[in-house]
Amino acid sequence: MNILLINPNTSESMTQAIAQAARAVAAPDTRIEAVQPSFGPASIECHFDEVFAAAGVAEQVRLAAGRRIDAVVIACFGDPGLDAAREATSAPVIGIAEAAFHAAAFLSTAFSVVTTLNRTAITAEHLLHRYGFDRRCRGVHGTDIPVLELEGCSDATVARIEEAARTALEQDRSGAIVLGCAGMAPLCATLSERLGVPVIDGVSAAVKFAESLVALGLRTSQRGDYAPPPPKTFTGWAAPLGM
Repeated sequence: MNILLINPNTSESMTQAIAQAARAVAAPDTRIEAVQPSFGPASIECHFDEVFAAAGVAEQVRLAAGRRIDAVVIACFGDPGLDAAREATSAPVIGIAEAAFHAAAFLSTAFSVVTTLNRTAITAEHLLHRYGFDRRCRGVHGTDIPVLELEGCSDATVARIEEAARTALEQDRSGAIVLGCAGMAPLCATLSERLGVPVIDGVSAAVKFAESLVALGLRTSQRGDYAPPPPKTFTGWAAPLGM
């Protein structure tokens, strides 16, 4: 099984860290191909960043069209470009936020999200509403940790995330924590052990959900709004994205 893992930002070191987290849970016969866009922001922390990240996701799905790809995982908690990717391929496409919310709902009656910048908590709240989990999530907590600070993640950074998680569990009366950034994936086991509750990393959850959908022979619907994009010419830097 071949899973295309797309890190929508352009940080090579983060791409490799996310790939390592994905491979740690993947089945022995699953190949993780980790890629990132050829353009766009080094980290995704606002709506402006996300627009370019979504285009980068579309680019990478287009470039993979000639290869055997059984599933796609979008490794950014904002799930940028998710719908576009589902139009561009019939392979299952899993966003890590949607995957993490589902996994948390399987494990607890209520969960909390711990994310990076406080402003990105609003994006997480929008996604919770979109995916129908706003009644299962009791709080979204920002740490004001920049995404790129998660590269090499110091003990002090881990401590800030742990503190936010403990506050969330106490204030929200939650039973699980969802990590709101793909860059937090390597911290999942450590935080779960320290907190004594399920800590869900969306990258790992998305990989296992992708494997399950492929094993079940299920693919993305090609009807309605997920029908393939109409062929047309793109211009300028987006020319390679046209058909």
